[in-house]
Amino acid sequence: MSTHHSLITLFFFFLFLSCHAFTSVTAEDDTDFVRPIDRKLLGLKRKEKVSHFRFYWHDILSGRNPTSVSVVAPPLKMNTTTAFGLVNMIDNPLTMGPDMSSKLVGKAQGFYASASQSEVDLLMAMNFAFIDGKYNGSTITIMGRNPVFNKVREMPVVGGSGLFRFARGYGEARTHWFDLKSGDAIVEYNVYVMHY
Repeated sequence: MSTHHSLITLFFFFLFLSCHAFTSVTAEDDTDFVRPIDRKLLGLKRKEKVSHFRFYWHDILSGRNPTSVSVVAPPLKMNTTTAFGLVNMIDNPLTMGPDMSSKLVGKAQGFYASASQSEVDLLMAMNFAFIDGKYNGSTITIMGRNPVFNKVREMPVVGGSGLFRFARGYGEARTHWFDLKSGDAIVEYNVYVMHY
């Protein structure tokens, strides 16, 4: 009886120790994981402003140097007119005007994927990486739904870097030109961004 009693006591002793050790580690991890910080240390003392960017996005699938490349083809077993499952990686030029000879202001880098079985509806995930003026090296990140045959498509700005840290807003896409044979397209983007 005393051996049985000793084993039970020993079991509860080790259980207590392990629970205490786990609680100590968890509490310590919580304080190291997150802590409050003064907004001014992150440059948030300035007043937030709203900027409007207008540029043209060139999606080039044809020619010797495409800027949009298919990395995942739609599954052959799926009979679809929407290319459901297609994924394209992009490094698309962003220009001031609709012509490729227009001033280059940045690149759209990321991917788009066909995400609908019933319509041509893309998931867009891309960074507008700017190279012009004071915005050189800064990015605006877009991630959202793009039903490409709608006249105007709205996608959220989910963040950014450099001058666009803590950015939020939205972008409107309008197709300027589309070649059905090659798949090449020029899209006008108007992006409205709140940033510091």
